Amino acid sequence: MGEGGGRLLANLMHFARTLRAAGLPVGPGKVIDAVAAVSTVGITNRTDFYWTLHAVFVNRPDQRLIFDQAFHVFWRNPDLLKKMMGLVLPEMRIEAAQDQGTAMVRRLAEALHPQAGKEGEAEETETEIDAAMSFSDREQLRGMDFEKMSLEELARAKAAIARLRLPIQNVPTRRFAPDRHGARADLRATLRAALRSGGLIELKRRSPRRRPPPLVVLCDISGSMSRYSRIFLHFMHSVTNDRDRVYTFVFGTRLTNITRYLRHRDVDLALERVADAVVDWSGGTRIGHALGEFNRLWSRRLLGQGAIVLLITDGLDRDAGAGLAHEMDRLHRSCRRLIWLNPLLRYEGFEPKSLGMRAMMPYVDEFRPVHNLEGLEILIEVLSAPITRRGTAAVPWRTHQEKAA
Repeated sequence: MGEGGGRLLANLMHFARTLRAAGLPVGPGKVIDAVAAVSTVGITNRTDFYWTLHAVFVNRPDQRLIFDQAFHVFWRNPDLLKKMMGLVLPEMRIEAAQDQGTAMVRRLAEALHPQAGKEGEAEETETEIDAAMSFSDREQLRGMDFEKMSLEELARAKAAIARLRLPIQNVPTRRFAPDRHGARADLRATLRAALRSGGLIELKRRSPRRRPPPLVVLCDISGSMSRYSRIFLHFMHSVTNDRDRVYTFVFGTRLTNITRYLRHRDVDLALERVADAVVDWSGGTRIGHALGEFNRLWSRRLLGQGAIVLLITDGLDRDAGAGLAHEMDRLHRSCRRLIWLNPLLRYEGFEPKSLGMRAMMPYVDEFRPVHNLEGLEILIEVLSAPITRRGTAAVPWRTHQEKAA
């Protein structure tokens, strides 16, 4: 790179570490690619330098904003640098993020100045810490939208998700087990006991075995769901390692079974293997196509014995709901309970007006928000409640609309 190339290489490595700390998937390979690209293009033109690094480090549309902010701050844009420094001051940390851009700026500020946040927290801890404060922090974290969390808050949320447990009630299966007080007589066991005892007959009884029903999760990983789907993967990893018969699929433009990857105890290794296996991250959404593939290939082998299905999607379908009603009807008939989890329910005036949402609504047993920790905790309470007959469960959006009418 000529004179000063050593400093440029060090700065590129530091810039890559900053992007990684801010949430971009940047590894050693991309750093090497960036060095090679900059060596080829040169650094005489700032615009060429920007787009060279952009081509190397940015893979998805949702990464563009944070890369743009990081580039202009790291490579000395005075206006943005002043804004970033203001965000890491202790007195400014109490302000909540109001939109996506502000939330990303907060994460980038922490990535660029990690020590500033820690010092501010230490000072605050020395002067104001008490039991009420810690309880208030937990309550605030429970109600905070995943989209608006800082890096530290996301880490705390993931730790809380890892502690969640899902004690779904057992349901009777078609197999039977010996039971002295069972309602059905077990003639085979009775005859075997009579032969062993020399003719004495003691009537043996049996009752259906009980075990947790299968849990099938279908999670949307399209661009409109990318900010939430990664948190849901942590939740699904926690559930998968807590109980048996959990099957997880993700879909964007195609359906991918990631069940075996989530069975790894190490969440980082599990999510790394999921990332390698899934090829349609943050793209379009073909809900009807994905559900049709699930119904055709997986429904009969997974949805027996009263399975519960969690469908996690915002309902924004690229195919405008084509074939979606038919596939939703088949999925609804195949399972005991179909629960639609939609982050868009966080908006107070939400109404399912798109063609995809309107096609899905008639075949849903429950329709619930899932944009924060509180929503996940409520979901666990709902799934842990006694199994009710289909049609008797509450659907918050429908109930709200009925009251309004």
